[in-house]
Amino acid sequence: MEQKLNDQELVRREKIEKLKQLGVDPWGTKFVRTDTSATCKEKAQGKTNEELENNPINVTVAGRIMSLRKMGKASFLNIQDKDGRLQGYISIDSVGEKSYEVFKICDIGDIVGLHGRLMLTRTGEITLRVDEFTFLTKSLKVLPEKFHGLTDVEERYRHRYVDLIMNEDAKRVALLRPKILRSMQHYFDSLGFVEVETSVLQPILGGANAKPFITHHNALDKDFYLRIATELQLKRLIVGGLEKVYEFGRLFRNEGMDIKHNPEFTTVELYEAYGDLQSMRQLAENVIRNTCKEVLGTTKLTYLDKEIDFGPEFRWVSMAELVKEKCGIDFTKDISFEEACNFAKEKGIKIENHWTSNGYILNALFEEFCEQELIQPTFVYGHPIEISPLTKKSEDPRFTERFELYINCTEYANAYSELNDPIDQKERFLAQLKAKELGDDEANEMDYDFIEALEYGMPPCGGIGIGFDRFVMLLANERSIREVILFPTMKDEK
Repeated sequence: MEQKLNDQELVRREKIEKLKQLGVDPWGTKFVRTDTSATCKEKAQGKTNEELENNPINVTVAGRIMSLRKMGKASFLNIQDKDGRLQGYISIDSVGEKSYEVFKICDIGDIVGLHGRLMLTRTGEITLRVDEFTFLTKSLKVLPEKFHGLTDVEERYRHRYVDLIMNEDAKRVALLRPKILRSMQHYFDSLGFVEVETSVLQPILGGANAKPFITHHNALDKDFYLRIATELQLKRLIVGGLEKVYEFGRLFRNEGMDIKHNPEFTTVELYEAYGDLQSMRQLAENVIRNTCKEVLGTTKLTYLDKEIDFGPEFRWVSMAELVKEKCGIDFTKDISFEEACNFAKEKGIKIENHWTSNGYILNALFEEFCEQELIQPTFVYGHPIEISPLTKKSEDPRFTERFELYINCTEYANAYSELNDPIDQKERFLAQLKAKELGDDEANEMDYDFIEALEYGMPPCGGIGIGFDRFVMLLANERSIREVILFPTMKDEK
């Protein structure tokens, strides 16, 4: 929606013509920098003014003007680039009358280039004495004085570009995220895994339990799903003999939004031929510990109000054991479905129509009473077969070789000893179809091509998916997923 220009914005537009009259392109051209604000400070750090006078350090920098002190024939300005801020001192004597005239019509928010030598002010601040001033881009909008208060949190997400200009923490998180991703990539690569890309448009819903986004391909006159998981395609690559693969994949789930969920998000999924659940346990623990060391320099971190320690071995405990500890019922024993339902109802659990066996009850009790207790890193294993359609059965066929990793009451990873029996897999898909008929909108569909792939033979395999956005939240100490996604999904402005 187009908004009416205010007085300051009108004045800035008038300055476009003034710049043109002075022979200056308001939108600039290529500008070659030799340094950033950070390298300038590194070069001058620890030197005296006399040393800087005798051994001049000449630099060329560029950035956005964040403050101005115009004082007749000499002025100060602060510019901001990716690394931070640098003060500049500019005078009519050093840059000449014409360049100083251009400088005098600059506003906060304009982008400029500066060339000169480094010096210290009387207060000891590292400053660039400007010899050449280059106007690069006119800012037609007025930067807000404060843009990071809680009252403006929605505006920060809607206008992330302004957030990054005004909010150092937003820039910190934006630059931290790729460091975390690179660290994880390097770790996986060092173990011989190959990074791959698989398709986002998928003809069959599968790989997870979630509601999809549906789109239509006109040329084929066919509906497709935006993928809810990368799992089934990555497993096809294991069948094809790639053996060790991973993908940082953007996924799409047509579900609610809160501080831990965005409809568009990123996971990393990894599959290892000849591995199993214990292989994934070791890998998950090691990659998390290694990334913390590389990115933060420590295995201990404070997340919100809690200290999380990734140094010790992560706890390993079954879902049934946790429910027994908290609720007093043991699902490894022979309990009738009726008994399980009555117990759950007494605990305030609503029984869904598609719950036809004890596994659903066990999972509901775990989510309601146990998750909030899991602060330090904990592998919860032994999930019911009903909620694990792609996982190998345990020795007790009611449970599967699966774990979820919980940290600070939140799931961060999900791993399996992958099901590679095509006959069993087909039966699981059929059970999912029955659940869908009974009202489970998130149940998997039948994927005959995947079953055919398994019939060619998939080796025993371990697989894991890690919620990348949540992991970034953890290392960045951010409460909301919207802080770690540059452009989160937002409601329309009112």
